[in-house]
Amino acid sequence: MSVSIIFYDIPSTHPSRTWSPNLWKTRYALNFKSVPYKTVWLEYPEIEGRCKEIGAPPSGAKPDGRPHFTLPVIQDLSTGAVISDSSKIAAYLDATYPDRPRLMPPGTTGLHRAFEEAARMQLDPISRYGPPASHKNLNPLSAEYFRRTREATWGKTLEELTPKGEEDAVEWKKLEDGFGKLDEWIRANGEESSYFMGDALTYADIFVAAYVHWIQLVLPEKWDEIKVWHQGRWAKLLKGLGDYETVV
Repeated sequence: MSVSIIFYDIPSTHPSRTWSPNLWKTRYALNFKSVPYKTVWLEYPEIEGRCKEIGAPPSGAKPDGRPHFTLPVIQDLSTGAVISDSSKIAAYLDATYPDRPRLMPPGTTGLHRAFEEAARMQLDPISRYGPPASHKNLNPLSAEYFRRTREATWGKTLEELTPKGEEDAVEWKKLEDGFGKLDEWIRANGEESSYFMGDALTYADIFVAAYVHWIQLVLPEKWDEIKVWHQGRWAKLLKGLGDYETVV
């Protein structure tokens, strides 16, 4: 089967190579849709140049107003489209490949966008833990870039970002409560429900699973706690997405 899509990802020293939650959203989506693709690996300092080269739109603006380029980005060789941002990529895949399993049922794209915002708020405490742990798994070229740019943005070192002592207990409880809220949303469909739309796996599940998988990869000691929260809900979610973790 010929390759339709080039998927740009950031490598790490982890055996799976891929690690970022935003990039896992797109990898899960591509595998779920069964669209033939290949991965092109870019270190952080290489991203902006490649995005400009292929015409990828910026994902936002830097503090000084210059365009900011990030991954994920896909380049569809069959249509010529170049798409940035995991949510936009998911919507594009559904629109362009309607004969394959849908990530978002018809009429739910707006609802999924709203879900992402709400779920991101519940998962926000992980932003204190994930980046420092991710940095330890990056290749040297990306690790230097990651530290320099993140510390300039946050005004503190990666080591200072990680909660410690009493603050750690407070922040970790916030995260547990956030996952508890997500669990409530699933159970609203019925106590036996596995996914946010009942028995149907959708992009909402992929969105959350990407963060759960990130934790599993870069914070294994924290994963040991999370995997038993809410009757093992989050370990079961990853198991349900196990067929879509292929890295090609």
